[in-house]
Amino acid sequence: MEDDLPKSAANHVALSPVSFLTRAAHIWPGRTAIIHGERRVTYAEYLARSRRLAAALRRAGVAPGDVVAALLPNIPEMLEAHMGVPMAHAVLCPINTRLDAPTVRFILGHSGAKVLLLDREFAALVGIAMVGVADPPRIVIVDDAEGPGGAAIEATPYEDFLAGGDADFPVAPPDDEWAAISLSYTSGTTGDPKGVVVHHRGAYLNACGNALAFALSPQSVYLWTLPMFHCNGWTYTWAVTLQGGTHVCLRRVDPARIFALIADHGVTHLCAAPIVLTMLIHAPAEQRRSFAHRVGIATGGAAPPSPVIAAMEELGFDVTHLYGLTECYGPSLLCAWQPELANLALPDKATFMARQGVPLPTLEDASVIDTETGARVPADGATLGEIALRGNTVMKGYLRNPKANAAAFVDGWFRTGDLGVLHPDGYIEVKDRAKDIVISGGENISSLEVEEALYRHPDVMEAAVVAHPDPTWGEVPHAFVTLKPGATATPAEIIAHCRAHLAHFKAPRHVTFGDLPKTATGKIQKFELRRALRTD
Repeated sequence: MEDDLPKSAANHVALSPVSFLTRAAHIWPGRTAIIHGERRVTYAEYLARSRRLAAALRRAGVAPGDVVAALLPNIPEMLEAHMGVPMAHAVLCPINTRLDAPTVRFILGHSGAKVLLLDREFAALVGIAMVGVADPPRIVIVDDAEGPGGAAIEATPYEDFLAGGDADFPVAPPDDEWAAISLSYTSGTTGDPKGVVVHHRGAYLNACGNALAFALSPQSVYLWTLPMFHCNGWTYTWAVTLQGGTHVCLRRVDPARIFALIADHGVTHLCAAPIVLTMLIHAPAEQRRSFAHRVGIATGGAAPPSPVIAAMEELGFDVTHLYGLTECYGPSLLCAWQPELANLALPDKATFMARQGVPLPTLEDASVIDTETGARVPADGATLGEIALRGNTVMKGYLRNPKANAAAFVDGWFRTGDLGVLHPDGYIEVKDRAKDIVISGGENISSLEVEEALYRHPDVMEAAVVAHPDPTWGEVPHAFVTLKPGATATPAEIIAHCRAHLAHFKAPRHVTFGDLPKTATGKIQKFELRRALRTD
């Protein structure tokens, strides 16, 4: 058919998640959008404050495409930044609140941020980080009543900054939905972190995909245990607002506060790294609060061992396992539940739920491909390959890093660097990061498989496995283990337990007890463990 039908303002509008807030404020103006301590913010107020922020940024000289950085915990102002900055057609750069001063300095310089929205708690850190920044950003300081306070710093108070903005600032998507909406920096395990650029279209779609996958609704009450700086809170900063749900803010993860907020506010959904699941499972009895309803919890990062999933189910949480990266807006796969599995025993259900699963509705395609040929691996649940993604919810690319972009985008796929298998039912299961596979005597050993066995030991609270150099085998597994309080297991007992559950060559030859190093989002830093063994 000859197509001479043009696009017009009537039939084509750029996709942007800023439209979610204008819609929610129109439908539910008086509904509570945000809860933070004693604060309550309605959807009408949320929209007005976001518009004031957008107008104030423009008034401060922030032009479309300029970067506005945010060093903020999970507070209402961070939610306002996720709407107000893109309303100004600027680019939000959320900064990990646990970074050191040199890394913050690099991000401010590399991003070229014009304005920095800063929580008072991190003022001393920024004071150090700003030394050496050639063109430092203007600082707007947030004094959160729920925060601990912090050092004095030359800055404009946030509320004064907003007062100079217009609550009727016109809200419209950018002319081009491919325009950048956010710039997130990956944790730099070697060298400087990479700046991941994502666009309005992808943010809109990934938020829709998350709302569908996690069954968000206007009755949803979402607890912010996941840092909003991490992949824009996996785009739930926008997804909850899309459905008119309630955001419950939490400055820092604390099991007692989590249980209390669930009970007091009827929390229905939350997202968290596997470490948070472990914290909840092992919380002392006096920190727990009972609640009659079931709570949906989505987790990503390293696959939670099936015993952890089973324990969470018994606590009253329904676990959804997700997979994703900063480069794909957070979640891109989920372990979609199959109703016919409902009658399985809990351990068997948990084993299925530990898979990473199938693409979100808004991701075009995901597969496991041969790392050399690029061909899809057989769906046999055994052939190892690299997980690859493609679609509208994959990043634009790394900022000013053509070498990294060339390595990431190959033959029409985004190559994740994660190794996995494809099961006969089409579900993907991550086996390891490519660098985390232990190659012992020519045999590949999945560190995740060994960790799964470790978590089955009754004394183990946390575990991570890396390669240990060996003169005979080249490498052997080395287990780093955090025991439960009061536990008395010995290295020999841990090794014997693994040998009883794994092929003997897969069992760790070495065991080290102690706390495990983690990122701000609770991921275990295996590169630190390898560094301790001098294997990097």
